[in-house]
Amino acid sequence: MGNGTSIGRVRALGSAHSGTHHWLVQRYTAVGNLVLSLWLVFSLLGLHAYDFATVREWAAQPVPATCLVLFVISTFWHARLGLQVVVEDYLHEEANKVGAMIALNLVTVAGAVFGLLSVVRIALGAH
Repeated sequence: MGNGTSIGRVRALGSAHSGTHHWLVQRYTAVGNLVLSLWLVFSLLGLHAYDFATVREWAAQPVPATCLVLFVISTFWHARLGLQVVVEDYLHEEANKVGAMIALNLVTVAGAVFGLLSVVRIALGAH
């Protein structure tokens, strides 16, 4: 049957079936980060100058702004997933784990919101 031992099935000891999803999402965000990082490097290399006005004009265009938003989301999501594994593996007391996860969620959400608002502000032309 392949479901472990009889006593394991009775005690419900076995896979929680959530690790695979976490692993896959982390790999998808890693691939997304790779693609978007390469896009960012080659896009910036294609600029004729690197002064503030030129980069701001480039980032205000719809396609670069959209890709920058996706890059911010993917990067912070990937960081959160990776740091979640570190917290789960190295913090053994439940109270410490909960506190660290709350802090991790707050920091990653705050960073992502800051990045998204920055891109939106540039894209909408605020000074």
